[in-house]
Amino acid sequence: MTKRQDKYQLILEAAVEAIAETGFYQCQVSKIARLAGVADGTIYLYFKNKEDILIRLFQERMGEFIVDVRGQIAKCQTTSSRLKAIVEAHFNFMEQNRSYAIVTQLEVRQSDPRIRTAIREPVLEYFRVIEEVIEQGIESKDIANVNVRAARQMIFGALDEAVTDWLMARKPRLLLNQVEPIFYLFAGALRLK
Repeated sequence: MTKRQDKYQLILEAAVEAIAETGFYQCQVSKIARLAGVADGTIYLYFKNKEDILIRLFQERMGEFIVDVRGQIAKCQTTSSRLKAIVEAHFNFMEQNRSYAIVTQLEVRQSDPRIRTAIREPVLEYFRVIEEVIEQGIESKDIANVNVRAARQMIFGALDEAVTDWLMARKPRLLLNQVEPIFYLFAGALRLK
């Protein structure tokens, strides 16, 4: 990695922590710079503004997650193991990246429509991953012939809500403890064989 790439990554990592701590609108670029160990002006060599930082942060981390989840799914031989891999990958990624989870679950959703539009493509790519697993399951007759979009909405919605509930919990707990219960709900709803 070049020195320029190192600084870029340092800024993104600092942004995750700063935004998770203070919220997107209260977070100042100077705080991100301070946490990254760079001058305030250095931020603008890499990003147009704070919104650009949030967009690129989401795009990069979501891109990394999608590569990971696709890799996990590729190792699986059955629809059941693919569905479980999605649940495990989702929960593991969020549990290992709590500050990023705060940013994605709580901050991105409150941002302006331009930011939501800019981050739409990685989200749609994740939807495609889930839909592909459902479609493969239907083709192999491992799951019922369900409406793929509705099934994806159920799966993503449940995963999303479980992460938000985990973040908002009064007592710390492991998100990964929810893999089995959530997976079995999906298996029942999809009539998984």
